[in-house]
Amino acid sequence: MIIVLTKQHTSCKPILGLMGSSQTSIPPKKNCFLTVLFLFLSTSSAQNVLRRGSSLSVEDDSDILISPDKIFSCGFYGMGQNAYWFSIWFTNSKDRTVVWMANRDRPANGRGSRVSLRRDGAMVLTDVDESIIWETNTTSTDVGRAELLDTGNLVLKDPGGKILWQSFDFPTDTLLPNQLFTKRTKLVARLHSGSYASGYFSFFFDNDNVLRLIYDGPDISSIYWPNPDFDVFGNGRTNYNSSRTAVFDEMGHFISSDHLQFSAPDTGLLRIKRRLTMDHDGNLRLYSLNNETGLWVISWQALSQLCNVHGICGINSICVNTPDPKCSCPPGYEITEPGNWNKGCKPMFNSTLSQSQQVKFVLLPHVDYWGFDLNFSASTTFDSCMKLCLGDYRCKAFSYRLDGLGRCLTKGVLFNGYQSPSFPGNIYLRLPVSFETSQLGILNDTDLICQSAESETTIGSPSMYNFNTKRTRWVGGFFSESVVRQIWRKTDIIWY
Repeated sequence: MIIVLTKQHTSCKPILGLMGSSQTSIPPKKNCFLTVLFLFLSTSSAQNVLRRGSSLSVEDDSDILISPDKIFSCGFYGMGQNAYWFSIWFTNSKDRTVVWMANRDRPANGRGSRVSLRRDGAMVLTDVDESIIWETNTTSTDVGRAELLDTGNLVLKDPGGKILWQSFDFPTDTLLPNQLFTKRTKLVARLHSGSYASGYFSFFFDNDNVLRLIYDGPDISSIYWPNPDFDVFGNGRTNYNSSRTAVFDEMGHFISSDHLQFSAPDTGLLRIKRRLTMDHDGNLRLYSLNNETGLWVISWQALSQLCNVHGICGINSICVNTPDPKCSCPPGYEITEPGNWNKGCKPMFNSTLSQSQQVKFVLLPHVDYWGFDLNFSASTTFDSCMKLCLGDYRCKAFSYRLDGLGRCLTKGVLFNGYQSPSFPGNIYLRLPVSFETSQLGILNDTDLICQSAESETTIGSPSMYNFNTKRTRWVGGFFSESVVRQIWRKTDIIWY
């Protein structure tokens, strides 16, 4: 044991000590006049067991459990000044990647909170006022100890070693090797990169025995993987096996009862640490840890194009691959909450359009809104499609494709919007005539979903049709700057 003597500090700053051969930053506590820090050299002092009647305190950095192989740690994980979660994380990853949380939607206070293995057999997380934030349903059982295993599984065992409760049965957003995934479990993504709260994207077994990805928001639910345009067998799956179980092993293989299989490119290497995570952007990814850098490498992902994730930009919005995905609002709409695309875009006009009200349609080239169709016609004229939308007060836009006979879909909800130069159709957005489209200059700043784009990217020119309607021609484009802005210059406007 090393005793490090320090002077009194007038501000809360990290105090550096030595632990083994690596330098470690010790987070400060609220009492900034600590004079002695106890740092333990021996790895034998790091325990993986919490005995009955013992507890872990949020105010003591040494109150953690470490798996015997030192891969996983368990204790209080903090973010910001006063938000802590009872968690399990990878000890040696650069950002201490969290794989499980007990209280993700109700963080604990930074003072007075603790996790206790009570004598009645329950593991309980209490806040500063001793109110219960989270607990295991193990009261009146013969729990003897809590133990963090090399697998990253936190278990409660009886004196004979039988597991009575395990964190593997209650995953948050991550699946670890040899952790069974069943019809009773699901992975729920974080709300966004700066929050551990439960978000809207999930990975789960559907009632038809198939593994799926879904956007499940406050008002809308939409399955987007496997491809909803195909049936179960068209996606290479089966729904005949009702066991609804899946697992991926230490070698990097994933296998499921619905015939979903995939493997990491580094498969077969046992020393590689991996995790399968439902990310906040709605994509499911398999990661491998680089032991030298402590950084994660994507080994596999469910979707190669993020704009195929339903709800990624929220309602009334458009996702654009250019090639990095960006979110934007169409003409007549503005972002609901700047900096938060979960809430999408809101109309800049009275969204209740009656059948007697004069309206106009603004062409959005190569744009589609998947699903939520009011009407569908596989063979119709453009004018007939437009009148179909005009005759329904619920219609917010219509999609029309000249892919043979003329395909028409009227849209009651503008959701899952995306733009791609390869998409053969267009969206015609319904707006009131009173809304001044000539003022549709620079719209709201767009948000980059993944990484920033440094180079200018241009989306293809609009497709033009020779309709017998009064119109004005516009040209559309996207420009990337330090803050990306979408500029809509002239777009086709069809007056009615």
